[in-house]
Amino acid sequence: MKSSKIIFWSALNALGVAVYVALVALLITNAQKLFGNVNGFWAPMAMLLLLVISAAITGLLVFGRPVYMIYTGQKKEGFMLLFYTLGFLFLITVIVFASLVKIK
Repeated sequence: MKSSKIIFWSALNALGVAVYVALVALLITNAQKLFGNVNGFWAPMAMLLLLVISAAITGLLVFGRPVYMIYTGQKKEGFMLLFYTLGFLFLITVIVFASLVKIK
């Protein structure tokens, strides 16, 4: 895989994670409006299930293709994709924190 394609896919994977995290944050922010004040067993169960699903989805977006590439003999490209994806995620995280500082 060409270096430009690796950068494109890593940016797309990182953007996918960021969009998914934003949707989950939106759900959590509006949970009381959507579900009311839930006590007891169901609220913790729902949050833990959301955590497990989130770990699976983001894990696939970050590690899925790189692991497949490494497994099929494209070691260098797989590691490049992984580290570029992590780099883009770091950049998105810095932008989000900078936005928080600017809003304050």
